Amino acid sequence: MIKEIFTPLTDEVISGLTCGQMVHITGEIYTARDAAHIRMMELINSGKPLPFDVNGAIVFYAGPSPAPDGAVIGSIGPTTAGRMDLHSPKLIECGLKAMVGKGLRSDAVRQAIVVHNGIYFAGAGGVAALMSKSIKAVELVAFEDLGTEAIRKLTVEKFPVIVAIDSKGCCVYDRA
Repeated sequence: MIKEIFTPLTDEVISGLTCGQMVHITGEIYTARDAAHIRMMELINSGKPLPFDVNGAIVFYAGPSPAPDGAVIGSIGPTTAGRMDLHSPKLIECGLKAMVGKGLRSDAVRQAIVVHNGIYFAGAGGVAALMSKSIKAVELVAFEDLGTEAIRKLTVEKFPVIVAIDSKGCCVYDRA
């Protein structure tokens, strides 16, 4: 059974999700990859506000391809989450509740998820075209000069993911 959830995420919703569970997300999520994470850390370290409110937010580690005629976005699939592991614990500490990517996470990220009641969702690799069909609107938020790595707000409907690490630290990859 697929669990339907809505953004922004609450502690109650996160606590009710379990490792391996299939989820559909509806609401707003934000794209941010390597370069955007570096810039967000520079803002945090200099005491400046982040370009979006991370409280209850979901960050999708992805960079979209250009939108074909008549579409709001091109293919967009998850990138390897481990590349953001250096920065993720601090963002989680600042209020980020969830991340969507692919692959394993570091022990530091897993611990931050448990301490701050967060969650890590996996998007299946190879389904970028399918994931893009769940995206209803796209808005550039920050760092336009980064091109596909700029931060974008995506309005999504029934965006398909799997709980890879739940708020208790259970990891789907440990079961493999």
